[in-house]
Amino acid sequence: MRVNTKSLLAAGAVAVVATLGLASCAAGDSGDGGDAASSTLTVWVDAERVDALQGAADAYSEKNGVKVELVGKDNADIKDDFIQQVPTGKGPDITMGAHDWLGELSTNGVVAPIELGDSAGDYLPVAIDASTYEGTVYMLPYAVENIAVIRNTDLVPEAATSYDDMIAKGQAAGLTQPFVVEQGAEGNPYHLYPFQTAFGAPVFGTNDEGYDATDLQLGSAGGEQFATWLASQGKNGTGVFNTDVDGDIAKQAFLDGTAAFWLTGPWNVGSAVDAGLNVAIDSVPSPTAEVASPFAGVKGFFVSSESKNKVAANDFLVNFLGTEEVQLELFKAGNVLPALSAAAETASSDPIIEGFAAVGAEAVPMPAIPAMGSVWQYWGIAEADIINGADPVATWQKLTADVQAAIG
Repeated sequence: MRVNTKSLLAAGAVAVVATLGLASCAAGDSGDGGDAASSTLTVWVDAERVDALQGAADAYSEKNGVKVELVGKDNADIKDDFIQQVPTGKGPDITMGAHDWLGELSTNGVVAPIELGDSAGDYLPVAIDASTYEGTVYMLPYAVENIAVIRNTDLVPEAATSYDDMIAKGQAAGLTQPFVVEQGAEGNPYHLYPFQTAFGAPVFGTNDEGYDATDLQLGSAGGEQFATWLASQGKNGTGVFNTDVDGDIAKQAFLDGTAAFWLTGPWNVGSAVDAGLNVAIDSVPSPTAEVASPFAGVKGFFVSSESKNKVAANDFLVNFLGTEEVQLELFKAGNVLPALSAAAETASSDPIIEGFAAVGAEAVPMPAIPAMGSVWQYWGIAEADIINGADPVATWQKLTADVQAAIG
């Protein structure tokens, strides 16, 4: 499943109102107790990335005479604080965030469109897809994150060509547990989604504006085929998938060398390298002839719908944060693949980053539509039940019915 990028961009070319002058606009409250000065852009940033953005903020201020105030925030609080403060006329002009906030931010009316212009073509397609909601671009992307398979190259020198080949290669290396992926008592559909897509069973279909909440495809024939396959890999089958294996157990199995393949994200690579393991990053081996496409999560920046500085905010995002230099500074701060193609290419000189980038090219944006909340509510539990021996088709059909009823 692919989102039609060209259609999204065409629909998303919403012009920013140009009557707002740069020098005469007043910013909103910083949210930290006092009114910001005139001609100030207030930007909420993950506290760990303030330093990475300071150079761009200073450069913008020097060139345009508009002060950029970076406010470090706890990442766990940014979204809720933004939603609460913007309608009151407070909050920042710009906030950092994740693309899957878009449905909630849009529903609450707290974000404004961004005009990327010709620069839209400079970004990874999945980053633009994820930054687009109902045909309009609302986010300046800076990072793309997805899972992939980490392989212990000392145990298995060559990448697997398929799911079955992965298991066979691990067994040939003398391992009883060749492959690990975290699940837990309530399942983990995020990590299983690549296998589901390999059966042609996305959660939602798409149209020219992105994901279509009226087109629930969870219950397609492919979904039931995936459920049947999942059962064959569970408690009453091969036992590869196990709800007793949480994130910590999966990690330890890989670090101990009892597993050669680990389906996880870039956030876990450091622990493997620190343990002295030689690793490579592989695509998710598919159980079918189709590609196994994981979810992509994209991080970026949003403009407040109540900002009095929309022109300045758009200019700062597109022409300063959307540069290779700044995107690489953000990459250094978080070690996550840049969204800007040129920066992604530079970062991919690291073979680990290159591996995740290759898998990311096969990824699909995690749906940001509000209806996705109804899916998460039931999805993992149904998959855990199937792994533990429940009838796969009946359980999947009930999952689909529960989600459809919740969406309404």
